[in-house]
Amino acid sequence: MYRIGELARHFGVKADTLRFYEKEGLLAPSLRTAAGYRLYSEEDKNRLHFILRCKRVGFSLKDIEELLALRVSSCEVSCHEVKAVADAKLADVEERITELKRFRDSLKQLSDACCGGQESAEHCSILEALDGKLLTAENNAR
Repeated sequence: MYRIGELARHFGVKADTLRFYEKEGLLAPSLRTAAGYRLYSEEDKNRLHFILRCKRVGFSLKDIEELLALRVSSCEVSCHEVKAVADAKLADVEERITELKRFRDSLKQLSDACCGGQESAEHCSILEALDGKLLTAENNAR
């Protein structure tokens, strides 16, 4: 059995992280001592490892909750159901990448249009573009 601090140190996280996962219903200590200390089993340790690996690849807490449920009933569900969770996350990531590329392109255009000089920013092309005073490629596309 592991106390909360021991388990947290093992994975390089804070004890507050484990408390948060407990509050969110993702992790629960197997036992509590008479003094109220949380004690985690080897299975709890494996569950925490699973949660942390899910976080590392970008799954949200809601996704992790769903994956944990699928993991618990893995003999009753198909790989297709698990893959659907991963594919939904992948689609979300692809969409965010596309959005980030649009942000990058817009920011590059703003930066390239600015002289970056030491003079007053009263006529700064970045501020004027953000105020809508300059016609940008984004406006042309609309």
